[in-house]
Amino acid sequence: MIKQQKIDHLFRHQYGKMVSILTRIFGLSHLETIEDAVQDTFLTATLKWRNELPENPEAWLTKAAKNRVLDLLRKITADQKRISNLNSGPSAITINHLFLDHEIEDSQLRMIFTACHPELKAQDQIAFALKTIAGFSSKEIASALLLKETAVKKRLTRARKTIKDKSITFELPERNTIKNRLHRVHEVIYLIFNEGFHSNRKDMLIRRNLCGEAIRLCQLLLKKEHYRTGGGYALFSLLCFHAARLESKLSEDGKIIDLKHQNRSLWYAPLIALGKDSMTKSYQYNEISSYQMEAAIASEHLKAKTFGDTDWSKILVYYQSLDKLQNSSFTSLNIAIVLLQLQRNDEALKVLSEIDPDQLEQRAYLFYGTQAEYYKNTNEIGKAIDSLDKALQMVSNSSEKAYLKAKKTVLLSNLTRP
Repeated sequence: MIKQQKIDHLFRHQYGKMVSILTRIFGLSHLETIEDAVQDTFLTATLKWRNELPENPEAWLTKAAKNRVLDLLRKITADQKRISNLNSGPSAITINHLFLDHEIEDSQLRMIFTACHPELKAQDQIAFALKTIAGFSSKEIASALLLKETAVKKRLTRARKTIKDKSITFELPERNTIKNRLHRVHEVIYLIFNEGFHSNRKDMLIRRNLCGEAIRLCQLLLKKEHYRTGGGYALFSLLCFHAARLESKLSEDGKIIDLKHQNRSLWYAPLIALGKDSMTKSYQYNEISSYQMEAAIASEHLKAKTFGDTDWSKILVYYQSLDKLQNSSFTSLNIAIVLLQLQRNDEALKVLSEIDPDQLEQRAYLFYGTQAEYYKNTNEIGKAIDSLDKALQMVSNSSEKAYLKAKKTVLLSNLTRP
């Protein structure tokens, strides 16, 4: 299991790098071939590492990626003379140069901004970015975007076709176009982190590798002065605040520990401090973003020494501000959850009644879980159990299923108690 987790981590950490480097060498017109080659490299690694991991897996993958450059050149070009010169001379030097750390970062930035190119439809940009930057499968993209898998495949196909038809190049944006592109880039990083923090996979609730990759990509942007914005710093703050709580979310046997019962001494202080510093920097810019509201909410949870100390009234104000900036079914659901914490049950019911669970797609079970909390608050235990049953029918993750079953067991014991 540990070995598989290591390979999965390497895949998430190296996939975007390898695709970006190879795309810089061969161009976007060969992107599908490149993605297949990178997938083949990881498949080969998985088979070779069945018994033992190499001493330096990252170096092994880098060497394998360089070898794939030669393989791809043989497939893409018939210029045998060029191929014979690749092992030495200027071509080999150029390829080796592109595998240096600063060139890898440059290639990844090119890929991020290419995926968020304005010639691509807005709805296609995110799906394409998640695929090329983080190596998400169609199913994972569907989960992140609350879409059907067939819709995701159409978006990926359309994005690749647009790149070819519009002759989009693998370049960084002009300075005067950066601001508009950054909004979409931030959204991609946010979605990558979310899939790590609360995965929709059946066998895994937390995917630390994705959380780490999202933080790294955000840092990559903030290293460049002309990519720094208030929204970017606020996003980094939000990611740090959430990542600081990762160790307290699950028990040793994989059971969910809700916020009320988490061991707050496990919250990682250095990440919290990093998040606070980034939050302060975000306010130096004359802009207010949804990430600032979300980071403020996360900060309130971190400030509270105990669950009982949580300032739910303040959190409600932040969520209401977030709703004005970016109305969504998820924001409404969170508002209802906060209202339930404040025992403002009638208001919570009104908010819940205005949410269409279908809009939440694979996360619809969260609506019914919240509805169960409302019925529990109003002492309608039978209805609460019915709502949990609906949630259990929809949830796919095994840890979340076990969590909901445990809540149902408690309610059943209350129902039968004289």
